[in-house]
Amino acid sequence: MKIFVMGLPGSGKTTLAKALAGAMSLPFVDLDERIENETGKSVQAIFRDSGEPGFRKLEARILRELCAAEGEAVIATGGGTPCYSDNIMVINHAGISVFLDVPAKVIADRIKKTDMATRPLFANVMPENLKDAIEFLRSQRLPFYQQAHATIGPDMSVDDVVTVIRMAAQR
Repeated sequence: MKIFVMGLPGSGKTTLAKALAGAMSLPFVDLDERIENETGKSVQAIFRDSGEPGFRKLEARILRELCAAEGEAVIATGGGTPCYSDNIMVINHAGISVFLDVPAKVIADRIKKTDMATRPLFANVMPENLKDAIEFLRSQRLPFYQQAHATIGPDMSVDDVVTVIRMAAQR
């Protein structure tokens, strides 16, 4: 089984996916990391050099390769992955999708503690406007995220998330 963890930037997708992979004894894959390893460039550099459309084309190709690959894994997607190139349909066909739904204020507080320059969509946002920018992004992406097999909140334990995933897999 492939499990795809998706949600807004800063929602904790990578942290949750790593914990799930450990709890379920499955390999962990970070889609952004896979893109960086294949291209030899950071996500920020790809955005800078190729723009968001160039990044999204590359992301869609590598996602499809991961989906077609043999074996099981827990995959942390990029925040926008499900929202482009029919990726949500590809994800849902290849495995179980989990939307990590975290309030914009929580995400804004987390992102403010990081180097915002490493987040292409928020690099030019003033910290006092970050929550509004996240809420706007959420409003655009929510129709895609809502197509996930399961939606979980930020306060669920890993064991609870594993239970939700197993129930979604039985449907």
